[in-house]
Amino acid sequence: MRQSWLVGVARHSIAIAVAVMFLAPFGFVLLTAFMTSEQALTSDWWPSSWHPENFVTIFTQVPMLRYLGNTLMYSVLATLFMLLSSVPAAYALAKLRWRGSNATFVVVICMMMLPPQVVTVPLYLMWADVGLTGTLWPLILPMLAGDAFSIFLLRQFLLTIPADYLDAARIDGCGEWQVLLRVVLPMARPGIAATAIFQFFFTWNDYYGPLLYTSESQEHWTLSLALSQFKHLHHVEWNLVMAATILVMAPVIIVFFFAQKAFVQGVTLTGVKG
Repeated sequence: MRQSWLVGVARHSIAIAVAVMFLAPFGFVLLTAFMTSEQALTSDWWPSSWHPENFVTIFTQVPMLRYLGNTLMYSVLATLFMLLSSVPAAYALAKLRWRGSNATFVVVICMMMLPPQVVTVPLYLMWADVGLTGTLWPLILPMLAGDAFSIFLLRQFLLTIPADYLDAARIDGCGEWQVLLRVVLPMARPGIAATAIFQFFFTWNDYYGPLLYTSESQEHWTLSLALSQFKHLHHVEWNLVMAATILVMAPVIIVFFFAQKAFVQGVTLTGVKG
């Protein structure tokens, strides 16, 4: 029995090593969250005494609920706006024949490769002229014009949908919007879910955008900016930072576990088509 257990460990040694590499940072964050502020600055890795009240203290020192609301508003609205604009754009690039579609797709790829810092100054000046700096709207409203990475991802998924289904719907009298809403969207749900999850994760963890537009307007901060609130003039309360980090990561981890079902459905659907 012992020999077979050792053989199993040896066979999966690489997977075990990789799992330890990925889980070690989470273990460090979790254990530090239960330490005192003084012990968090030492080399100890196990709490000498457990302090779960750290998870309550972060709510008394920082308005975490307000920041949570701002983050949810930013992530949910940006994801919804991205889907409303990117799905029709991806459908037009993947399934419709029109002059300039290839050139437009090249432009989308170029936009995807464009570093955001290149257009930061002109975009900031534009939003300042309309009086929206100091809020999260300069990060949400551009999603109504689509997102290059999301359009590319959705287009690649829509290419896997057989054209026969679309042609059959057109023969039955459906217009392009009806084909998109009644045929393409139900078949593309796994791809749409994956794209939405990517966008939600990006906006939830976004630090650069909220720092650029809301750094001087604290009531509009997101959770990523809130973590800096535990940094004082002469020291950082690492135990509170780690406790807040766990609370910030929790919704993302929950969404990820729910997203696994969508990814499995996508693999199954692609296999059926093949």
